[in-house]
Amino acid sequence: MYTATGNIDKDQFVTEFTPLVKRIAYHMMSKLPASVQVDDLIQAGMIGLLDAIDRYEGSYGRQFESYAAQRIRGSILDELREADWLPRSLRKKMRQIEDAVRKLEQRTGGVPSEQDLADELNMSISEYQEVLQGARGAQLIYYEDFQKEDEDSFLDRLCVSSGADPLDILLDENLRTLLVKAIENLPPREKMVMGMHYEQEMNLREIGEVIGVSESRVCQLHTQAVARLRSRMRNL
Repeated sequence: MYTATGNIDKDQFVTEFTPLVKRIAYHMMSKLPASVQVDDLIQAGMIGLLDAIDRYEGSYGRQFESYAAQRIRGSILDELREADWLPRSLRKKMRQIEDAVRKLEQRTGGVPSEQDLADELNMSISEYQEVLQGARGAQLIYYEDFQKEDEDSFLDRLCVSSGADPLDILLDENLRTLLVKAIENLPPREKMVMGMHYEQEMNLREIGEVIGVSESRVCQLHTQAVARLRSRMRNL
C-alpha cells in the first residue's frame, strides 16, 4: 500500500478499511438510541481511521487492522461524549429501574424478577417491558459519570486514580474485577445476552435467533441487565 515514491497510499488504505469503519459503527449503533444517526458514527470512525494511518508505526497487516479498530472505536466514543447524546428521559427511566433494583435487593436479599420490578414501579409487566424497550441504548457508563460535579458518580470510588483519562478509567483493573463479579451474579438469560453482545460481538437480532426470542425482547433483557449492573456498582 505504498505509492511509487515509497510513501503510504492513504487513499488505498481508506478504501480497504472503510468496511471496517462501517461494521464497527453499525455494531455500536445497536447499543444506542434511535436519535443517534449511524452516518455520524461512520464519519467519526473515518476520522479515527485516518488518525490510525498517520500514527501507526508497525508492519501493515493484521496488527494494523487491530490498531485501526481501536482508533475507530475511540473516535466514535469521543464524538458521542462531545455530543452528550443520552436523552434526559432515558436517564430518568434508567435511574428509576436502578432504584427499584437496589430497593428490592436490599429488602429481599435476592435477585428481583421482571414482575418484582414492575410491581415495585407500580406498573403492569407489559408497561415495564415497554419502558425497557424505550430505554434502548442504556450503557453501563454514561457521559455524566465522568463529571466530577456529579455527587452520585461511582467512578471516583471504584477507580484507583481519580484524575485518570476516561479510557484509563474504563480499563482500570479494580473496575473490571468488580464488573466481572457483578455480571456473574446476573440472571442466566441476562448473563448470556451480555456475553454474546460484548464478548462475541453479536448484534441483538443474532442473539435473538440463538436464544429463540425477538430482537425487541433481547433489547429489553440488555436494558434490564445494565440497570442491575449500574445499581450494584453504585452501591458497592
